[in-house]
Amino acid sequence: MTTTLVIEIIRQAFTQCFWLCLPLLGVGFVAGILISLLQIVTSIQDSAFGTVPRLAAFLLALFLFLPWMLYRITEYAVSILGHLERYAG
Repeated sequence: MTTTLVIEIIRQAFTQCFWLCLPLLGVGFVAGILISLLQIVTSIQDSAFGTVPRLAAFLLALFLFLPWMLYRITEYAVSILGHLERYAG
């Protein structure tokens, strides 16, 4: 196994991690901004008012994106494990 191949495998792993996390982080970011703006407008300072909707948005996004995420990670695992002969030697 060459250094170039190791770097390529690590690059692919980081790329997959990025694409798997992006939808959930995006939804969490948008929900956080919207909830914060709503708290500013209504002057509500209760921490539960901000935490519960953000958690609900995150869980809803996880529920919606989970099939796509599982497909991506399965596809990546098959591509890695399906070509084990190129890593030997």
